[in-house]
Amino acid sequence: MTEFAWILPAAGMGARLRADLPKALVPLCGTPILVHTLRRIARISPGAVPVVLVPPEHHAAFARVCATYETPCRLLHGGAERQDSVRAGLEALPSDTGIVAIHDAARCLIRPEPVLAAVAAAEACGAATVAVPVVDTILVADAEEYLESTPDRRTLWACQTPQVFQYEVIMAAHRSARAEGFLGTDDASLVRRAGGRVKLVAGDSSNIKITRPADLRMAEALLAEEDSCTG
Repeated sequence: MTEFAWILPAAGMGARLRADLPKALVPLCGTPILVHTLRRIARISPGAVPVVLVPPEHHAAFARVCATYETPCRLLHGGAERQDSVRAGLEALPSDTGIVAIHDAARCLIRPEPVLAAVAAAEACGAATVAVPVVDTILVADAEEYLESTPDRRTLWACQTPQVFQYEVIMAAHRSARAEGFLGTDDASLVRRAGGRVKLVAGDSSNIKITRPADLRMAEALLAEEDSCTG
């Protein structure tokens, strides 16, 4: 399997977690969320040095955390939008990079199997994203918040990360988006917009993105089940 690089956008603030610091630095079981994520990555791809995109004004705080917990990473300044941050991370990678995994720093419960499956899929077809089939009925509302339609949930997946790409595929998609002034919500959608195909790889429900206090509590419970909530 080709060696691959990691990019972790971590520039978001923790306002919805009721914290006045970047979300990736909010403690989970006494340890910053980012550290949990970096430790998972180290188990999946030993020796990897992820590129972490951070708010410039909090660079020193991130550096202290990574040094304190001995979690190797390369810190770069993120941009105004997530897309800007990811592009900065991509541009910082060597041009001969083979595969890139772009992963939310706040998804600290990733498991090896979906990641490695996504890497294999990206090697085969250029792009892949971890996702889970939707189990709820999805309602589409009109402008006045009345039910407009109910799509067939058999075709619906909830996107997770990592999203994994051949380096040239994702670089070309970002260049195209930038040239046309397009701002997307994720990287897989940029590849699809540029005409590429993106394979969906089944993830699992534990790969939550920590956004609100309830997510922290759920992550604590999941870590406790793994006997990983050790501070």
